[in-house]
Amino acid sequence: MVINGNRKTDVIRELERQGFQGCCAWYEDSVRVLRLKGVPDEKIVRIAAENAYDTVSEAEIVGRTIIGAGVKRIILATSKFHTRRARFIWKNMYERQLEVQAVAASSDPYNPQGWWHEGKQIRWVLAEYGAWIYYYWKSIKKSPNR
Repeated sequence: MVINGNRKTDVIRELERQGFQGCCAWYEDSVRVLRLKGVPDEKIVRIAAENAYDTVSEAEIVGRTIIGAGVKRIILATSKFHTRRARFIWKNMYERQLEVQAVAASSDPYNPQGWWHEGKQIRWVLAEYGAWIYYYWKSIKKSPNR
């Protein structure tokens, strides 16, 4: 079981330089939930992805780490509206290195049959479409043939 997080903004980094310390490790709540659900501590991998700012940078950091640890297959758990893009990015980045299965968190409140009825879900969908456009644009910019 891999958990990642510990993303840091410039504000948090500055506060840390001034001596700020969080009350507990960034992964503590997730580890406690996993233990409660029966996951042994030695099966929990904690990856601090401090510099991740989107799905691509998160996949780069986490993917390199787990591949380096010998992982060959993953089940990527994410939100319902994000599953398709996350799977696409991971499969595209690690095509020959990882077998990727993406699943949506069962407790996710997103409703694909009526998302347009709730402002929060409309924002999620619009942000996801924007992220697809951004990913496509970044891919074109990196392509040597363009």
